[in-house]
Amino acid sequence: MKRFFDFLLAMSASVILLLPIVLVGLAVRLTSSGSVLYWSDRVGHGNRIFKMPKFRSMRADTPAVATHLLDDPDMYLTPIGSFLRKTSLDELPQLWSILKGDMSFVGPRPALFNQDDLIALRTAYGIHALVPGLTGWAQINGRDTLPIPEKVQLDVEYLKRQSFWFDIRILWLTCCKVLLSDGVSH
Repeated sequence: MKRFFDFLLAMSASVILLLPIVLVGLAVRLTSSGSVLYWSDRVGHGNRIFKMPKFRSMRADTPAVATHLLDDPDMYLTPIGSFLRKTSLDELPQLWSILKGDMSFVGPRPALFNQDDLIALRTAYGIHALVPGLTGWAQINGRDTLPIPEKVQLDVEYLKRQSFWFDIRILWLTCCKVLLSDGVSH
């Protein structure tokens, strides 16, 4: 049921958002050098690595680490990178990952391949058994500002409470957070 919902919603969103996706892609191409998409190695279901696309908001020479680990993340942003991140427009290509089945609309955000502490904690609590999401319970309860142990506890809560209606609630709250740019650090 969840996979069917994800596929149907991702197809609908892809059609509805086609023009914004094309316009953002063009804006990325015109404002910075390098590819339009950044393919990030992420940890998915069962700790399997998959390639997750995002519109490139950072320069092509940015180290492949979590943004909060960079000494000065702002120096790596492209001219429109901050806007893309604040509006979450950089996440639009992840509709592809949802269509492909690597991601769901709701689940724990996929960890970077080198976030060993987050991966180990999620594995210890069984969270690795979930399909990662475009958004999740931890995302709407702190997003980029949460320390890893708190993020994992919220992921555990999602694991225990997951249901269709809980996912709908999380999607609704995510829309509200995105519209307010709430919890975005860069």
